[in-house]
Amino acid sequence: MDYVISPPPQVSVPVVGLDARFPVHRVYCVGRNYADHVAEMGGDPRSEPPVFFSKPASALVTDGEAVRYPQATSDLHHEVELVVALASGGRDLTLAEAAACVYGYGVGIDFTRRDLQSIAKKHGRPWDTAKGFDQSAPLSALTPKANFAPSTDTPICLTVNDELRQSALLGQMIWSVAEIIEQLSRLFELKAGDIIYTGTPAGVAAVAKGDKLCGEIAGLNALNFDII
Repeated sequence: MDYVISPPPQVSVPVVGLDARFPVHRVYCVGRNYADHVAEMGGDPRSEPPVFFSKPASALVTDGEAVRYPQATSDLHHEVELVVALASGGRDLTLAEAAACVYGYGVGIDFTRRDLQSIAKKHGRPWDTAKGFDQSAPLSALTPKANFAPSTDTPICLTVNDELRQSALLGQMIWSVAEIIEQLSRLFELKAGDIIYTGTPAGVAAVAKGDKLCGEIAGLNALNFDII
């Protein structure tokens, strides 16, 4: 097929132990999925469902590449998350069908321009400028599900300049991986290549140029990069 301009390159993520990479279709994100984070953001974890939003695939940053401090903000916040990659999809999936869609897992950070998000919330506007900006979704190499299964006692943490900022267990997630996929499939037709950021625990805070970040989930490749 001919195009009037050169098509953009396929966004992809490295896979642990393989030369082949995982091609990315869409990036979905979940808000309000840890009770302590819901509380620190002023919500009620017992009554509020997770918030779904998306980022462009081009927001992904892989292979340990440095992240440029974004324009139009003075309050950039980190949010470390378990990330799920899908090998298949569908609509209106059951829990069992949702669980079967998983290809593998990684460690991601959902960056937020918190000042822009606060303005959007105040005026009832979409979160796109706060969440979907360039390089807002760093991601580690993916580990296939045959080699990793998240459990309730799996620790997740984030350090900034070797200082612990976020620390929790995956069992503190309000909605499980399968439940997230099931609910998303009621809103979108999920596809192979979709990536899902599953929410962050408490401890989100600002980062600055020169900071070194390390996101870790036991059993997965760590995510290490600099803010420049």
